[in-house]
Amino acid sequence: MISIKQFDQIYFYRPHIDFRKGILGISAIVQDQMNLDPFGQYLFLFINSKHTKIKALYWDKTGFALWMKYLEEDTFRWPSHLDSEVFEVNVNKLQKFLLGFNPWQIPHKEKQYIYT
Repeated sequence: MISIKQFDQIYFYRPHIDFRKGILGISAIVQDQMNLDPFGQYLFLFINSKHTKIKALYWDKTGFALWMKYLEEDTFRWPSHLDSEVFEVNVNKLQKFLLGFNPWQIPHKEKQYIYT
């Protein structure tokens, strides 16, 4: 079992990918489209078009590891409000995300007051 705290950074790739891709195809996305080093101490997350599956890729100093999580009855709350295709998250947000929560949702509506 790995600990997500072992990674220096955690990156999400916002566009969905073809889930037929394996380790080599996904590591090519990291290098060519995300412009990141797939051999770093990073965790990379990807999603399918239905938002029911995620794949995570990382280098463990002996080779690449790829794991997948599939939700039976729900969808992952993949962030669609961001402009960037690649974004970094912290461990806390990733833990909430993997449990099925939406870590990007603001719990209360933000109020904007105008002073005159």
